[in-house]
Amino acid sequence: MIVYFLRHAEADPDAGSDFERKLTPKGLEQADKAGKFLVRYGLLPEAIVSSPVIRARQTAEAAAKKLGHASVVIGSWLACGMTPATCLAELSAHAGSHSVMLVGHEPDFSDTIATMLGVTNPDALNIRKASLTAIELSGFHAGAGQLHFLVPARLM
Repeated sequence: MIVYFLRHAEADPDAGSDFERKLTPKGLEQADKAGKFLVRYGLLPEAIVSSPVIRARQTAEAAAKKLGHASVVIGSWLACGMTPATCLAELSAHAGSHSVMLVGHEPDFSDTIATMLGVTNPDALNIRKASLTAIELSGFHAGAGQLHFLVPARLM
């Protein structure tokens, strides 16, 4: 299975609670670029699962629109504070899928990606806003991943 990690795009740092922060105009552009990038390179996830947090949902919906996906599934487990163990367990429910895209947050994504790759220091990864990372999983346990790519928004 290929797991695409799309970190949410830039959000307004001063807009209410953390859960309510919406994407800035730049963030909307970043999310749109991520969707276009996926289409341009034929990276077409079978499912898109997003954190329920508004900035992640907006990012997922913008990418899904470019991909022609009818809907984005909201995964409460992807909210801020997700653990690598939770992510791996939830992904196992998609075991028959070729690819899944997750839209969520830092430091959750760097911790999870590091765990999947067997990297002991998650600080070795820098998952920037609106970046796209692809990991191929051979199983749903630590160290079962192989990095395919990590592309920051500015290179899309």
